[in-house]
Amino acid sequence: MTTFLHYPLLWGLLLVGAPVLIHWINMLRQRRVPWAAMEFLLASRKKHRTWIVFQQLLLLLLRMAAIAAVVLMLAQPILQSGWGAWIGGGRTHHVVLLDDSFSMSDRWDETSAFDQAKTVTRRIVESLAREGDHTLTLQRFSQAGRPVRGTQPDFLQETVESTFPDRLKNRLADLRPSQTAAGPLAAMEAVAHLLGRAEGERRIVYLVSDFRAREWDDPGPLRKMLLDWTAAGVQVRLVQCVEGSRPNLAVRDLSPGPGTRAAGVPLFMEVTVENYGDAPVKNVPVLIEADGQAQPAVSIPQIPPRRAVKERFPVRFAVAGEHRVSVRLEADAVEADNFRWAVVDFPVHVPVLLIDGDPEALDARYLSAVFAPGGPATTGISPRIETPRYLTLHPLEPFQAVYLLNVDRLDRSALAALEQYVANGGGVGVFLGERSSSQVLNDEWHRQGQGLFPLPVEKPVELPVDYLQRIPDLQVTDHPIFQVFAGARNSFLPTVIVRRYFSVPKGWRPEADAAVIARLRNGAPLVVERRWGRGRVVAFLTTAAPTWNNWARDNPSFVVAMLELQAYLTARPAAETPRLVGQPLELKLDPARYEPQVRFTTPNEEVSPTSVQEAEAAANGQLAATLLNTDASGIYQARLARKDGREELRGFAVNVDPAEGDLRVLDYPELAARLDGVPHEFQLASRYETAVGDQSGYNLGTALLYLVVALLIAEQLLAYAASYHPPSWRGAQAAGGRP
Repeated sequence: MTTFLHYPLLWGLLLVGAPVLIHWINMLRQRRVPWAAMEFLLASRKKHRTWIVFQQLLLLLLRMAAIAAVVLMLAQPILQSGWGAWIGGGRTHHVVLLDDSFSMSDRWDETSAFDQAKTVTRRIVESLAREGDHTLTLQRFSQAGRPVRGTQPDFLQETVESTFPDRLKNRLADLRPSQTAAGPLAAMEAVAHLLGRAEGERRIVYLVSDFRAREWDDPGPLRKMLLDWTAAGVQVRLVQCVEGSRPNLAVRDLSPGPGTRAAGVPLFMEVTVENYGDAPVKNVPVLIEADGQAQPAVSIPQIPPRRAVKERFPVRFAVAGEHRVSVRLEADAVEADNFRWAVVDFPVHVPVLLIDGDPEALDARYLSAVFAPGGPATTGISPRIETPRYLTLHPLEPFQAVYLLNVDRLDRSALAALEQYVANGGGVGVFLGERSSSQVLNDEWHRQGQGLFPLPVEKPVELPVDYLQRIPDLQVTDHPIFQVFAGARNSFLPTVIVRRYFSVPKGWRPEADAAVIARLRNGAPLVVERRWGRGRVVAFLTTAAPTWNNWARDNPSFVVAMLELQAYLTARPAAETPRLVGQPLELKLDPARYEPQVRFTTPNEEVSPTSVQEAEAAANGQLAATLLNTDASGIYQARLARKDGREELRGFAVNVDPAEGDLRVLDYPELAARLDGVPHEFQLASRYETAVGDQSGYNLGTALLYLVVALLIAEQLLAYAASYHPPSWRGAQAAGGRP
C-alpha cells in the first residue's frame, strides 16, 4: 500500500506527456527539401532506422520518467506494504503526551488551549487511521506517576484501525483540564517506564502542551530526557497550543492572620493575590464567603505587574468548631486559581499557662486581667495561674502559650519539658523580676546559646531619669508585637517609664536566631526574641507587674501589646498546613478514641464506595487513613466514628498550586534556544498539519530524488550518444582532411 503526503501534486503527472507533445510538434514543423546529396544519407538512415527509432523512443521514455519522478518526489509517496519494512518502515508507535494542567484552560475567543490540544490529537489519529499499521498511546500529564495509583494512560499501545478515531473522539469529549500543576517531566518518565525500549518499531512522541516559561525556561532534566530519546531513534514533535501570553490573577494564599482564635472573637484573615501579567491591575475585588454566607467584599487598590499584594478582612464566628472561609476573584483567563479555601478551627477559648515564681503571683494577676478582663469584653483567652512545679507534673501541649513570670529556678525535668514544648512549636513569654537570678538564667536557661533563653544577662540596673531630652524610655521596632503602634498618634507608649531592668554583657550581639525587638532610650535591649525549633521565645528584661516600670498601671498600650504578644506566641495548628490538588489526604487517628472506618466527602458532596477507608495501623501505634483522589479543589470532609458512638467531622482545604497560573509562554525561537542540540519538529496547534508520510512507513521521497538524478544523467548520456557530433579540427587533420 502506498500513500502520498501531497495528493494534489499528482496532477503534475499530466506533464509526463509534455515530451511526446514537444516531439510531435517538432515533427509537424519539419519540411521536405529535395537535395541530391542527401540521397546517400537517406539510404544509410533506412538501413539503421530501427536502431535510431529505438534510441529516440528510449530517450523520450527517459524524459517522461524524469518528469514523473520529479512529480512523485514532490508528492512524497509513502510505502506501507511489507516491502517498506524491509527498507526501514514497518509499524510505528505514536505516543501523545497531552498537557491537561489547569494552565491549559487558558481561554480566548471561542476556544481554549485544551480544545486546541484535543483537536490536534484527533487530527493525528484520523491521518493514521487512513494508513494502517500504527499503534497509539495517549497519556495525560495529570495521570502520570501518581502516588500509590501509578500511571494511568487513556490508551496504551492501541492499534489504530478504522473505528479507533470514533473511540478517541468519545474519550476526548469527556476530558477537561485538571486542577493540577502537573508538568511534562513526570509524564515523560512514566511513559518511558511503561513502554520500555523501542524494539522493532519506530516511535514518535508528541508533546502537546502550552510550553509555559515556568517549566521550559530552564529545562535541564527535560532536555536531557529528550536527548536520550532522540539518541535512541525516537522522533520528537512539539505542538504548542497557545500563541501568546495573557494576563492572569491568582489567589496565592488564604490563611488566618495574627490574633487569638476563639469563638466570638474577631479574627483577621489574610488573602494574597498575585498579578502574573505585565501591567498593573487596579481595584481588584475579592469576594468572601464564611460558612457559605457572603461577606462584605474587599478591594485591592492596585497590584503591580509580577507582584503579590496581601489584604486583610475580619471574620467572627459565634459558635466554636471548624469554620470554612473562601475567597474568589472575578473571571479571567484561567478559572481554577481564582478560588481559595481555608478551614479554621475556633475553640471555645484559648488556654494559656501563667507560671509565677512569686507566691503572691502579682505579675500573673496583671497578665490574667489582660487576658480575661471579665464583663462583656471577651478575648477568648483562658489564663491559668500555677507555680513552677506544675511544669514537672503536667503536660504542656493543651496550652497555646506558656509565660514564665519572675521565676527564680526550674528543676531539670521542668526545663526539659519546656524546651520540648517550644521545639514542637509552642510559644513562651518570659518576664524577669526580683526573684530572677542572672546565674540561673545564664547557666541553666541560656547555656551559651544552647538553651531556650535568648541572651545572657548580668544584673538588674536602674535606668537614670531623663530630665532634659524627654526621650521616651521604650523604643520599639516594627515587629508584629509592636506593629500596631506604628505611626499611631497618642499610642501611650511615650508615657511608659522603665525604672529597672536586667543589663546585658558589654559588646553582646544577638545570635543568628535572635533579635532585639525593643530597646530603652540608652540603647540597652529590653525585649529580645529567639526562634527555638519550631517555636519561639520572647523575653522581657523587666517585670510584667508595675514594679520595675509603670507600663501595666492604667496604660492601654500594655493591654494591646500583651494581646499582640499572645497572638504572636500562638503556634499555627498543623491541620492548617496547605494541601495541594493531587496530593493524598492523610489522616492520623488515635485507636483508643476512634473506630478504624473513615468516610471522606469530596467538595462536590459525593461519597463513593472508595471514599470509605479502612484505617490501618501506623508505625507509631496510630491509625492512618488515606484519601488518594484529591483531583478537585475545595473542602474535603472526613467523618470519624468515635468509640463513644458519636460522629466527628473534620474539614481539610485542598487548593490549586497558584504558580501554575503564570501564563508566560516561550515563543519558538526562545524554546529552540533552550533545547539546543535536541532534534525535534515544532508546530503551532492552530496551524497543525498532519505529516502522514512521516507518521509511519517508508518515505520514498529521498529514493525518488536519487532516481531523478540518475534519469537525468542517463538522459544526457543517451542524448549525446544519439546525436551527431562533427569531428574536431585536429581529428580531421590527423585523418588527412583539410583545415
